[in-house]
Amino acid sequence: MHTADEGRQQQQLDVASVLNAKTTLLQLLARAGVYTGDAEELIGLVEAGALALAHTEITEARRSAPLERGEVYASGWSDGALAAADELGAVAERALVRAVTTGPSADSPDERSPVGRAEMERAKVAVTPLYLSFADVSDLDPEVTEQVLGAVLRTMSPRQRAGYPGRLTRFASAHHAHLERLYAEYGPGSPIAIHGRYSLVHSATSVAVLERLAETPAALHEEWDAAELPPAWLDGLTTAWGSPA
Repeated sequence: MHTADEGRQQQQLDVASVLNAKTTLLQLLARAGVYTGDAEELIGLVEAGALALAHTEITEARRSAPLERGEVYASGWSDGALAAADELGAVAERALVRAVTTGPSADSPDERSPVGRAEMERAKVAVTPLYLSFADVSDLDPEVTEQVLGAVLRTMSPRQRAGYPGRLTRFASAHHAHLERLYAEYGPGSPIAIHGRYSLVHSATSVAVLERLAETPAALHEEWDAAELPPAWLDGLTTAWGSPA
């Protein structure tokens, strides 16, 4: 074995060290009051995400074959990178399925299921900074926030919930000007009061509701009714979203 290969091998973590780090993290989170099932789900998503990012890097590395070493070498480089990327992609997919099916809320990664606490917290972390990029801090009741996000998340499968922060970010980017106008006209600081049919425009949850209205309005209305949330809130957001700029 070459000295460089030996050096790389010594720097890599072995299975025992990885498991030790994971167990330590679970114990620290447990002491902080985080339920073990939620912690395992979050760690699983981070693991799956790391593999997915590595898959992307290897896929991009395929384009940087060293052409100066000859066409045959470059072709072998590209084929090898493609094979490695394909296998890593499959490993990332299996890791994601494990993460969303071993948590306390999921039986199948592709079917709707009750919303877990970790899923709810991930949604809150996702919507808050997006909302604050358009409006001021919301004063809406935190209990209402969970009720609304629960209806939103129940329109998705566990697999879709895992990727929902990215979906929200793309939605906010694609409709940035529209959202800026909406929050300026109906949100905090506007003449529209926090109480009434436009109440949710004053809440961070409005970003999530608007994304679902744009993508799956029928499913959102179904879950909204099942949660017995005020129809006027959804009607207000629908009106605000559809009003001319």
